[in-house]
Amino acid sequence: MESHRIYYDMITRLTTAISQCKDPEEVAVITAEAVKTAFNAKGCSVFLVDRATRELGLVASSGLSRGYIRKGPIHFMQEIREAKDAKPIAIYDVMDDPRIEYPQEAKKEGISSLLGVPIISQNKIIGALRIYTAKPWEFSLSDISMAQAVALICGMAMEMCRLYKGYKTSIEILKNMRGKDSYSSNKWTPFEGVPKSVGKSICDY
Repeated sequence: MESHRIYYDMITRLTTAISQCKDPEEVAVITAEAVKTAFNAKGCSVFLVDRATRELGLVASSGLSRGYIRKGPIHFMQEIREAKDAKPIAIYDVMDDPRIEYPQEAKKEGISSLLGVPIISQNKIIGALRIYTAKPWEFSLSDISMAQAVALICGMAMEMCRLYKGYKTSIEILKNMRGKDSYSSNKWTPFEGVPKSVGKSICDY
């Protein structure tokens, strides 16, 4: 029951925090820090899929060293395939699982177990959320369900930020276009807007 209360508190605080975000990276940072704390894990990372390179690009992490973060590219079609198969992946021993692409780096970092869940937005897989533990951990159904819920919230928040930034950019473009095309004059006259090609005789009445 205690773990359920902790998870509930995390969801409440997480949704409150990211509801005020306007940048996807900020959402990722808050998510990584919240998950690490709630699970009392060694670390947490948030990845997004780069469709051009077919790799998972790190967006944010918490609790992991710079050396481990820079260990090498993470391939979307290989390694842990939670971001491809849209299914959670729980690994009890990272040193004894062929899905781990960098087992020696994981050992050096002090990682024993790993949980990976897909980040989904609008029925599309956009990334992955991963939780790392220092001690061997048998992830329960409650752990996995909570990680999936957080990943969904993260995905929706990122999509909202993306739409917000797109909307803001569109508004700026429209403002710039209107500024260039609008008629500017320091003095208003009753004949403003009359085409220049019209003879002065019409304006002399």
